[in-house]
Amino acid sequence: MSAFEFLMQGLGTAADPMMLLYALIGVTLGTAVGVLPGIGPALTVALLLPVTYRLDPAGSLIMFAGIYYGGMYGGSTTSILLNTPGESASIITALEGNKMARKGRGGPALATAAIGSFIAGLIATLLLAFLAPSIVKLALVFGPREYFALMVLAFVTVSAAFGDSALRGLTSLFLGLALACVGIDQLTGQARLSFGVPELLDGIEVTTMAVAMFAVGEALFIAGQRVQVDDEVTAVKGSIWMNRRDWARSWKPWLRGTFIGFPIGAMPAGGAEIGTFLSYATEKKLTKHPEEFGNGAIEGVAGPEAANNASAAGTLVPLLTLGLPTSATAAIMLAGFQQFGLQPGPLLFATNPTLVWGLIASLLIANAMLLVLNLPMIGLWVKLLTVPKPWLYAGILLFATLGTIGANPSAFELGMLLAFGVLGYVMRLFGYPIAPIVVGLILGPMAEQQLRRALAISQGDWTTLVQSPIAATLLGIAALALIVPLILRARGKGEVLSQLAGDED
Repeated sequence: MSAFEFLMQGLGTAADPMMLLYALIGVTLGTAVGVLPGIGPALTVALLLPVTYRLDPAGSLIMFAGIYYGGMYGGSTTSILLNTPGESASIITALEGNKMARKGRGGPALATAAIGSFIAGLIATLLLAFLAPSIVKLALVFGPREYFALMVLAFVTVSAAFGDSALRGLTSLFLGLALACVGIDQLTGQARLSFGVPELLDGIEVTTMAVAMFAVGEALFIAGQRVQVDDEVTAVKGSIWMNRRDWARSWKPWLRGTFIGFPIGAMPAGGAEIGTFLSYATEKKLTKHPEEFGNGAIEGVAGPEAANNASAAGTLVPLLTLGLPTSATAAIMLAGFQQFGLQPGPLLFATNPTLVWGLIASLLIANAMLLVLNLPMIGLWVKLLTVPKPWLYAGILLFATLGTIGANPSAFELGMLLAFGVLGYVMRLFGYPIAPIVVGLILGPMAEQQLRRALAISQGDWTTLVQSPIAATLLGIAALALIVPLILRARGKGEVLSQLAGDED
């Protein structure tokens, strides 16, 4: 069948009343948590991951997708009204959107963000639906060595993309890979690094670690900061609707942002923040009102918000078709699949087509629900922004604990939650990124399995890893992804030093 026919079948699955209810609950929870100050989509998804544990796989993943999209939507409200971006991709939205809000145009800023996100999400989800089958056909020719090379590429790009230092990113990654070795060896059946603790024989629980590193670690880090800043919420004045001039200035940035953000999100080395900055730079060059940029230009909200949400849909392309997470949020979503024994990738489209296409179709429905929720309920979201931070982060710790108990009622699991939460706090304190350690834990066992299969087939010949053109190309791209940023950073530091030397002369 064609992609269109599969998508129609998926819409039939997603239109089931219970699935619609799951989607509605997901987008509402995602927006409500995502709108809270300082909480980005990754933390939102991690915090609400245990909520979906008791549902059936289809309902759980549809709710999960709604939470993901809702968290992305909620971040724009925080950026515009509070000037507090929940993630790096929302920095540009805060730059222009908060200036608009301070001028009494917070309503149009929120409206262009919501409508632009809807249009971008709609187009990007359709692109996902029609591109996925082609990528799956390509991935089906992959053998063990190609899959290993693909995972090496994912390891390198995630490590290089997060944090200011590639060394710190790789350190975080190798810590995750070490934790992935805990448990029973998949091929020999021998216990590894379990230290005689029976609870470790099944390995480290990914859900517990994700919640601990993102939610508990963030709460401890905020609580450990002694400087208390009272965030001022900018009130929404006047109409929340856009006028004709706002529409005329927004629709082209929406489309441009969509087609900038989607391919960047779909690339293994992509990242939503890259798309938002490129979109902002593009709008700044093309605008007829350059004097407004930096002072509240509506194009500076419309384009980056569209790019941000298109990138979010783009990250689902490598996740669903290849099983590769290219962002922190995608890594936690992968953990959501694995808690039901599902492994995203080309075989998932063959073995569970109803689930996959139902999930893709539910993204379209969730996107429409979010548009309906966001504009009329702006007043409620503004009230949520005034929640005191001590209550907010105490609530995060409470929900993280309750979620862990609900998913795995064990005193040992609560101990692991606390231990990894402290580890997350220490890593934040010293500037180590969190995403690589989670990606290492999730993809480590699969990378090891594919490597050992490739070596078994070649009877221990390591050169087999570069004898395949596809594998060699992927490993070459991984090497470039690691080396090029180091060269660029070194060159940038050299230019800064030369400028300083020139100033002293």
